[in-house]
Amino acid sequence: MDLSDRTVLVVGGTSGIGRGLARRFAAAGGTVAVAGRNPSALEELAAEGFGTVVLDVTDDTSVAGARDTVLARYPELDTVVTMSGVMVMEDLRDPAHFETTRTTVETNLLGTVRVLDAFTPHLVGRGAGTFVTVTSGIAFLPFPPMPGYAASKAAVHAYSEALRAQLEGTGVDVVELVPPAVASAGQEKVNPNALPLDDYLGEVMDLLAQEPTPREILVEGVLGHRFAERDGTYEALVAQRSRALSMLPSRQG
Repeated sequence: MDLSDRTVLVVGGTSGIGRGLARRFAAAGGTVAVAGRNPSALEELAAEGFGTVVLDVTDDTSVAGARDTVLARYPELDTVVTMSGVMVMEDLRDPAHFETTRTTVETNLLGTVRVLDAFTPHLVGRGAGTFVTVTSGIAFLPFPPMPGYAASKAAVHAYSEALRAQLEGTGVDVVELVPPAVASAGQEKVNPNALPLDDYLGEVMDLLAQEPTPREILVEGVLGHRFAERDGTYEALVAQRSRALSMLPSRQG
């Protein structure tokens, strides 16, 4: 992917990896807009020179309105990154967890689908472009305290694969970003081994710049997750990660 002259929308780019990616695309020479729900974060990004759009991926009307605004401002839009996501622990022994699952799936999976649906006609009409979907190493190697997150990201992986197949021949590529634990959005508090954000972004941009661009953007730190089943380490690693269930309130005391 030529990173030097792209027009990029980063949905969910107001913090963490998304914000970092927006800055990296801009530094590479791209025109970058950021969409999200946080007004103060959007104001900060606007002060940095980014285009900003209010967008709530859980709301059909918000997504449609943001799409219209973006395409009016950036008719040359060629890259859409779908970053929006929530990551929350759930205790499956407590039926009250269902509301957390609902919110997680609504944001991570259905929010991604809404954004993809909104911009697919535009990119297909151009005959060229790229969707970047965002899953997680947890999609391939579950973290038991976060079952809804794991399920939603596994679903985004499968959806990305299907979308790529359906868009074959249109000129529109689908690239799946698969982060490991990255030291942003508080993940470093849960996992002290989380990869520093700048290191992660550097690896990602190097991979995105390859020709052809890989279908999955897999930094070194996520390979053990992605290929655990192939490598025969899956069961042992899930058992190891299950020790974190002790963090659930019902398991303490």
